[in-house]
Amino acid sequence: MPGRRAREGETVEARLEDGVPQTAGWFVVNVRDAAWTHTEWFAVRSFGGQGEAHFDDVGINLYRLAPGKPMSLYHHEAGQEDFLVLRGSCLAIVAGEERPMGPWDLLHCPPRTPHTIVAAGDEPALVLAVGARKERGSARYPVDDVALRHGAGVERPTDSAAEAYAGRREPRPGPAPDDL
Repeated sequence: MPGRRAREGETVEARLEDGVPQTAGWFVVNVRDAAWTHTEWFAVRSFGGQGEAHFDDVGINLYRLAPGKPMSLYHHEAGQEDFLVLRGSCLAIVAGEERPMGPWDLLHCPPRTPHTIVAAGDEPALVLAVGARKERGSARYPVDDVALRHGAGVERPTDSAAEAYAGRREPRPGPAPDDL
């Protein structure tokens, strides 16, 4: 029964609300049925749980990137991150270098590796992102000419996500994209 109390040593099924775990435990959710967050660049479904169901060690995000748009501003952080392109064409910008990516290409970023991914081509891209949760608020946004050229960089270095993303429209909740 979802959300029931576990006996010692037992893991029980989590209770879900709109595809988000509200209690600790295992679960299965279809990403099409879960609530998404929409921005001017992408739609994302983040899996991290809420409250006692918070994922302490790993964050998982599924991004649908609009053509020519970045997944994030160029940044680095304290935990390792990995990105698997599931559909479409992308351009990885890593340590000031450009690398093309296509379906089933994996980008591995050790801690403090500056990076972002931009959807390339005329079609949206679908990217699975997995990151270690090491230090909340550890993201840093360095200036990088390659990232700036692709609309994915900052003009001045900052340690503040709020400052880096200032002037962007607020994310809004919504359904899964139609093309999933």
